[in-house]
Order: sequence, then C-alpha cells, then structure tokens
Amino acid sequence: MPLNATQWQKALAADSLRPVYLLVGEELLVLEAADALRAQARKLGYSERDVLDAGTHFDWNDLARAGAGMSLFATRRMIDLRLPTGRPGKEGAAALTEYCADPPPDVTLLVTATTWSSKHDGAWSKKLDATGAMVVFNAPRPNEWSSWIGARLASRGLSATPDAAALLAERVEGNLLAAAQEVDKLAVLRAGDSSRIDAAAMESLVADSARYDAFKLTDAAFAGDGARALHILAGLHAEGEELIGLMGWLVNQLQLALRLANARDFAAQARLERLWPAREQLFRKALRRAPREHWLQCLARASRIDRMAKGRETGEPWREAERLIAAIAEPRAAMALA
Repeated sequence: MPLNATQWQKALAADSLRPVYLLVGEELLVLEAADALRAQARKLGYSERDVLDAGTHFDWNDLARAGAGMSLFATRRMIDLRLPTGRPGKEGAAALTEYCADPPPDVTLLVTATTWSSKHDGAWSKKLDATGAMVVFNAPRPNEWSSWIGARLASRGLSATPDAAALLAERVEGNLLAAAQEVDKLAVLRAGDSSRIDAAAMESLVADSARYDAFKLTDAAFAGDGARALHILAGLHAEGEELIGLMGWLVNQLQLALRLANARDFAAQARLERLWPAREQLFRKALRRAPREHWLQCLARASRIDRMAKGRETGEPWREAERLIAAIAEPRAAMALA
C-alpha cells in the first residue's frame, strides 16, 4: 500500500534507503519530496546520481544499463528516473517490473511522476510499491487548506491564528505553488519574530502594495465598490496582467456566489466553504443586492469573456470585463451585459 504523509516522513528519516521509491501526484509536493530524498541519500553516502528522462523516445534499456553500471567513485548510487506522463507504456512497465525482480545492491531507484490519477496505477506501480515504497502526494481538499498552510508555516518556524491561516488559504486556494511562495515570503518578512501571526497581520503581510491584484478586484466588486473595482481592473490591464488567469479566479468566485445563493442555509454553506467571517459578510451583502438569476447571468458572461481571452470567440475581452465588473458591483448596471 502507498505510504501516507506521516509514514513518508518516517521512511525519509531512516538510516537506510529502500531499493525503489515511486513518488507521484501534485508537482510541487512530488518535487519537494524528491529533493528531500536526494538530500537524505547524500547524507547516507550516495555520491553519484544517474538522471534518466523517460520521454516519448526514451530507450528503456537505459534503465537496465544504469542499474548494471559500475562506478569507480561511489559505492552507493541513485538512479533518478523522471516519468513526465505518469505512463511508462508497455515497454516501460516491463522494464520497471524486470528491474524490481532483482534490484542491484547499493543502488536506489527514484521514479517521479507529476501527472497522476488512479487511471495511471497499474501492475508496474504496484510492483514498485512492493519492492520499495510508493507515495501519492495529493493537493489539500477544500476543508484541509487551512491546516495544510498551518503546517507549512510551522515547517518554516512560523505560527498563525486559525483566522490568519484561513485568510491565506482563501487567497491561494487551489494553487499550491502560490501558497508555498506566500509562506516563503512570510518566512523572510517575519525572520526573527516568533509572535503568532493574526488575521490583520496576515492581510498586511501578504498584500502586495506595489501592484493591484485579482483578489482585491473581486473583493471590491462583490463589496459593491464599482469605482474601486474598475480602477483596479484598469491597473491590472496597464501592468500587462493576463486576463485568462484573472477570469479563472473571477469564475471561481461567481461559482462560489451561486453555491451560496442556492443554499437553503447560508451560514451552513459558508462554513462548508470555509469562509472566514469577513468573506462571509462580503458575500452575504452581495447576494442581498441581486437574485440568483443575476449571478447566473454574470457567470455566463464571465465564461464568454474567458473564451474571448483564449481566442475562441470574437470580441473585446477587456471591455467586456469592465462591463461584467460593473454589473457585479452594481446589479442595476446589468443592462451593460446586453
């Protein structure tokens, strides 16, 4: 059975390495786990590493040759096999299975795949797991984001209140790389400060005063501050911001608004969405300004603007985005959607 996160940490701290490791899942987590394993290998005397990229035209015989190769400089070696698609194919599956049947001594095979789902699993991955260890690194579920960020902060010597962790989770939800970058930035900004970060401090620390951002744009729009929202949108446009990424976040927030609008119990749904109090009030007030049909219309227009930005539909996406933001901020401006 694949190791869970706790078991992985224990395995990583062991004073010997297993013959094979298969690390798969979310790219950031897999790459960090692989870095940690390579660091541990160096501590244990693995002074040589062979890197194999198993791309489209990879010769799987190279795996057997790497395993059988001798080194004049190292008694312990690591074979670092990157499997970008997560699918070795028939030939690759056979080569990996054959390798596991008789793994060479003093050699550890590390296989990483940053594209993975249950459909990628097969007899070959089960064989690697049985021979050594397999770990699947999944992104946090929606209800796990705050605790994941809390643990990430703790790993950098920081601590935060639940509201502060939830605030950061709200800003980066669904984007592990952005979350990791924010935590690393906090580690620099709070170096030498052991006090707990509260929500107000977190808001101040993660805000980038040097530029406008999509989070402030959506907050201003849903707060009904159309002038500020349009000013932020103009700033994003002037800075050369990609509209595609902006629309992705806006669609996400409109979908959230619809889920809240459809809920029989707003407060219960807000808890399910893990909205911190200020965000809950923001959406509560926004939904009072317009019925469900208005938010459906806004979501349909946002999807159309997204297609425009991707070149799949004709139109002026930035001009349409202005009209959409105005309609979100002030439902009476919905006539601009016509």
